[in-house]
Amino acid sequence: MAGHSHAKNVMHQKNASDSKKAKIFNKLAREIMVSVKLGAPDPASNPRLRAALAEARVKNMTRDRIERAIKSGQPDSDDKAIYEEVRYEAYGPGGSALIIEGLTDNRNRTAAEVRTAISKNGGNLAETGSVSFMFDRVGEIVYPASKGSPDDMLEIVIEAGGNDVESDDENHYIFTGLEDFGTVRAALEKELGEPSSAKLVWTAKNDVPVAGQDAQTLLKVLDLLEDNDDVQNVFGNYDISEEDQAAYKG
Repeated sequence: MAGHSHAKNVMHQKNASDSKKAKIFNKLAREIMVSVKLGAPDPASNPRLRAALAEARVKNMTRDRIERAIKSGQPDSDDKAIYEEVRYEAYGPGGSALIIEGLTDNRNRTAAEVRTAISKNGGNLAETGSVSFMFDRVGEIVYPASKGSPDDMLEIVIEAGGNDVESDDENHYIFTGLEDFGTVRAALEKELGEPSSAKLVWTAKNDVPVAGQDAQTLLKVLDLLEDNDDVQNVFGNYDISEEDQAAYKG
């Protein structure tokens, strides 16, 4: 479980229980709503909404729930909640570094809850910039493995202007420079169709091995953050072995 890989690190939502799936859908609905508020309800002219809808479909969010989220983001909606983007930087157990992104209608509440989750488990919130320098801000575009072999995908990505591809049995994870993200995404959509996911992420410059009790505590922190409705993404520079992951009781 390496912190630099979005596929392996951002939450751990595979095989989620029903309660966790409900939380995932709540987060996706919030992202869809905010995307509509900041852009337009038409995904063809709103790349952020298009990406949110693609991810919602991959996560098997129902059409009705998606449509309600889109409606909630429109000016004539009864939902008057105003969500803003927040980001926290933190030091976690075992010398790990974390970047936490959220969407919240109450900054004070979210900051307090994030601080509590981390500080009660051997970590602490950090000043802005004290952690992010350990990461690169890049674009990440995800396509299913069925789109082609790793070598074929690498050729397509280089032609489109992307930087790199990480492939596993399920997906291809394509990384782009921050300034090239929109251009590469458009080129890949033309060549391969709509991606499963397309967003800006933080990738660690170097991984920090976290093992034993520190690994167990860090996994608990990640679970607590995942359970927070205001937290959308968590990125880290940790590397946790499969053995330590298997030993985690939740």
